Amino acid sequence: RRRAPLIHRGYYIRARAVDHCVQDFLLKTQSLPRTQILSLGAGFDSLYFRLKDMGLLQHTVVYEVDFPNVACQKAALIKGMKELSALVGDTGGEGLGAITFSGDDYKLLGVDLSELSELERALEEAGLNNEVPTLFIAEVVLTYMENTRSDALIQWAAEHFPQACFLVYEQVHPEDPFGRVMQQHFRQLNTALHSLAQYPDCEAQQRRFLGKGWTECSVMDMNEFFTCCIPEDEQQRVQTLEPFDEYEEWHLKCSHYFVLAASKGMEPSWTPLSPSVTVPCHAGPVGMAGSLPAAVCARLSGIPGLRRYGHRSVLIKPNVILTTGGFGEEDGQHCRVRNFHMLSKHAGHWEAVRVTQNIPDKRWGERLYHTVSCLSDTLALVVGGRTSPSSTGLGMLWLKFSKTCGASGPDDVALELVSLQPAAETAALRWRHSTTEITFKGEQYLFVYGGRSALEPVLGDWHFLHAPELSYTAIAVEGPVPESRHSHSACSWEGGVLIAGGLGAAEQPLGSIFLLRELEHGFRWQTIETHPPLVPRYSHTAHVHEGKLLLVGGVWFHAPSVPGVTVIDLMTGLCLNYVINVEHLEWPLMLHNHSSVFLPNEKELLVIGGGGNCFSFGTHLNPEPVLLSLSSILTSH
Repeated sequence: RRRAPLIHRGYYIRARAVDHCVQDFLLKTQSLPRTQILSLGAGFDSLYFRLKDMGLLQHTVVYEVDFPNVACQKAALIKGMKELSALVGDTGGEGLGAITFSGDDYKLLGVDLSELSELERALEEAGLNNEVPTLFIAEVVLTYMENTRSDALIQWAAEHFPQACFLVYEQVHPEDPFGRVMQQHFRQLNTALHSLAQYPDCEAQQRRFLGKGWTECSVMDMNEFFTCCIPEDEQQRVQTLEPFDEYEEWHLKCSHYFVLAASKGMEPSWTPLSPSVTVPCHAGPVGMAGSLPAAVCARLSGIPGLRRYGHRSVLIKPNVILTTGGFGEEDGQHCRVRNFHMLSKHAGHWEAVRVTQNIPDKRWGERLYHTVSCLSDTLALVVGGRTSPSSTGLGMLWLKFSKTCGASGPDDVALELVSLQPAAETAALRWRHSTTEITFKGEQYLFVYGGRSALEPVLGDWHFLHAPELSYTAIAVEGPVPESRHSHSACSWEGGVLIAGGLGAAEQPLGSIFLLRELEHGFRWQTIETHPPLVPRYSHTAHVHEGKLLLVGGVWFHAPSVPGVTVIDLMTGLCLNYVINVEHLEWPLMLHNHSSVFLPNEKELLVIGGGGNCFSFGTHLNPEPVLLSLSSILTSH
């Protein structure tokens, strides 16, 4: 049945990784008289039937092992479908020992993998030959076994088979926020992931195999596999199959699964994970310059309305923050959030203010990934956004509020939405873009840049809108044009705009920073070099303070850690990464699709919302706003 696009992609990459390695094994061994495939914990996998149908099993016998009840169910399914039983050719060997189904080149066995001596006996009875080159497949299997038992199985395979290959696909990185949600999901299903504590990353898995008798072992997470081992035309086919906008969740899912290929005694050696394209990847750990403490706001815990993602929060006046849109929790339901939310600071504490909304019709459109720009103390402009990836024509709106809005205490605040004529439609029919205030010749403009639209998965164009009447204005821009991007950050700085990071055309995170700088007759794009180079990222937020660019959170492909706060000195280009210390938080802090507000007097960042769908493991929304104190890194040295 049809499922969410994120789930489709997640299972596609799993099947693709296994097929890629299996077909590579069959190709490399096609000149040999006989080979074997042994699928451990095969479940209801159709791999044998696909390979047989493709004519790839000319001299290969496939053995599948699973618990006896699973193997019996599968045997009954095969016998009950004439297409399957015709393909396999039932030779009536079942009933012999553990065999539940037997064909010329297919044996299905019901055995508990953790009972190694039983497994060995059953395989011998079924005709498995130790002297024949053999591929072992364990696709999300070993992690469900106790480590001593799975380690023994890995070692047994290496010791008993002189020419062998071992393919593993399973989870990794248990301790970051996504990993914690993933582990919790499997614990609730009563199927804990045992491998993760002892083998938490790809390097540990590689050491595991090399230490248990395998002479060669390569491993990559699924972001690397998708980028390096899937041809570009196939990547594009997958990316355009159906409307898709869950990039953060997709890349996080891919960074929490790996594919491993180990071998011994193979001539030539078996290396299915050698990249067909080399992609510049950020090698080695990201150096951390220090840590920043995260704290919850005492009076904001449990306040409904701020558990959301894809929303926008903006300081509409000192100590008053307005949050709009996004997807989250409203009246106990997960939905696109219609209600606006206001926070006001009184006597040193943030408090929620009730907002009454004057929305005469559906013009607000329950939008995500829009922008909100405050143009005066009574007026903000909402640009773009989407309802769903195929419902995107949301245009622009004025947001009007009173001068005293939120300043007098937690009284009701009235907001009014005013629809705009389609004067600026091309600028507005986009989402995941940026809208930034700039000045040109002393006049105020809004600079709308990048994003994506229903037609274009990534945009690289820009528009100057003259405030306040929002007329399009043609202003000359010279210099190297930044590559198209969405989910980047944009900040006003010295009359121009700083663009950082983003997701580029091939769904690859970008590490470039550009400054659009005012000249006498127009603007110029200028690259800002950082050292060390900025780790590519997207879905972060950004702020500028006293010549320093702060990048908060986001998603990167560099799995050993999650992005914290990166501080870039715009004068020297020095780039420092700080980890966020979350020991005082009782829940995983997901810093993507969040919003953040910088409070210059307190040198604090207030992070609101964030999170998303964690693949099939459930939705995680940060339950309350978090304060990050930046005073230690922003004090002038």
